[in-house]
Amino acid sequence: MNASGSWAARRLLLGLAQTVAVVLLVFVLTEALPGDAAVSFAGDQPDPESIAAVRASMGLDRPAHERLAAWAWGLLHGDLGTSLTSGRPVTAFLADGFGPTLLLTGLTVVLLVPAGVGLGVFAARHEGRPADRLVSAVLLAVYAIPEFALGVLLVTVFALRLGWLPPTALGYGTDLLAHPAALVLPVLVLLARPVCSLARLIRAGMTDALAAPHTAQAQRYGVSGARLRYAHALPVALTPAAQQLARTVDWLLCGVVVVEALFVIPGLGTVLMNAVADRDIPVIQGLAVVFGLTTVLVNLGADLVTHRFAPRAEVAA
Repeated sequence: MNASGSWAARRLLLGLAQTVAVVLLVFVLTEALPGDAAVSFAGDQPDPESIAAVRASMGLDRPAHERLAAWAWGLLHGDLGTSLTSGRPVTAFLADGFGPTLLLTGLTVVLLVPAGVGLGVFAARHEGRPADRLVSAVLLAVYAIPEFALGVLLVTVFALRLGWLPPTALGYGTDLLAHPAALVLPVLVLLARPVCSLARLIRAGMTDALAAPHTAQAQRYGVSGARLRYAHALPVALTPAAQQLARTVDWLLCGVVVVEALFVIPGLGTVLMNAVADRDIPVIQGLAVVFGLTTVLVNLGADLVTHRFAPRAEVAA
């Protein structure tokens, strides 16, 4: 096995170890949640016998290691568990909320790459000029605004003041494609910070590459500025951007919870928040595992792509 194959094998093993760690961490954290789920489901003013009966029916009277083993065995067979409140499989909740969340995150990622790369290239091309300073200042200012504050600001201006867009997706159900206006503000909120960080990364990578001694040497040999920018500096800047895109997906999985709650979108984030409010532990565990595994897989893919195009680059494991 060559060096690249050995590195890929080690990285895959690390991804497997991260997956196991995600499963253990999710179980431990849900075990540490305050309160008693059995008390919550035993009704008003329950007596100890009723609480014990509910706890036994939910399997909570078994030792933690037995419940962990049973849950992990179910995960290996694609069984995420059953909701305590509705009796529905957790996979049914995933199916219900998957569409709106995938639509939101998909639109964000599709728009993120051209917007972030375009702004970064524009700023690098005008380095040190007023246009560069203006773009950099706006990017820094937008990046500093928390998602919920930006969401409230956009709703106040574009929905309540101007009336151009609906303030929430309430009443539209899961078919958000039929109501594209309801997607504008949520996607803008999700895009804001990733675009800023990606554009700044592209700008920094291109300006460093254009300032390198070998670039000056290429200029002396008559290589055009456009070729240096787009055929040399931009690919150099895109390599670390792959890692940034992977971290962006991490952020999207967290940010989508805030955005869906703010704009009343019936996606996975809303399902997760409702499950936390109801202490529906199987649903919480199932969604947390799905989010965690998605993060592991995306980072694994980004590391493999980065290693393919820049084998000597340091890759965060």
